[in-house]
Amino acid sequence: MTDPAPLAPATARDSLRARIEAAERRNAERSLADQARAAADAAVDYTRAHPLTVIGGALAVGLLLGLATRPGRRVAGRAVGAVSAAASGVAGSAAAGVKGVTARGGSKVATLLGEAAMAYGMKLLDELLQGASDGQDKIEELGDGAAKSIKSAGETTRKAARKTQDRASKAVREVIGKVKR
Repeated sequence: MTDPAPLAPATARDSLRARIEAAERRNAERSLADQARAAADAAVDYTRAHPLTVIGGALAVGLLLGLATRPGRRVAGRAVGAVSAAASGVAGSAAAGVKGVTARGGSKVATLLGEAAMAYGMKLLDELLQGASDGQDKIEELGDGAAKSIKSAGETTRKAARKTQDRASKAVREVIGKVKR
């Protein structure tokens, strides 16, 4: 079997142009409903192939949208408060346990190690809670900024829609006036 001779650059360009034009004709012949069906089928296929990715993405989008709203930020603040209270309770219980070992005559080295571990754990917990609080503050700032941007964009869109409506009404009146003449 012999390989076909390579196409001349002009012939290759013409062949590529013909293929592009054929693809454009096929796309033009497809209705919007066909394109929507194809997109929906592709989405279903992707979801079946990568379910965890889709679920994770949906959760992330939902979380971000929830945090962008004022009620969502309130819920997040309550959650941070609840975690803080629970951590304080655990730390108190652990400290009481260390003191109980000391009271029962445990070794001084074990008591010192327990207290050092508790102090280190409390420091880590405080840093974690501070980081969560700082993150919540940043999210509130981002949410407020996004809300202002969206409000501004809505006002700009309303103004543009009013101008367009006024221009369209004027054009219709002009056309009606010309038709009546």
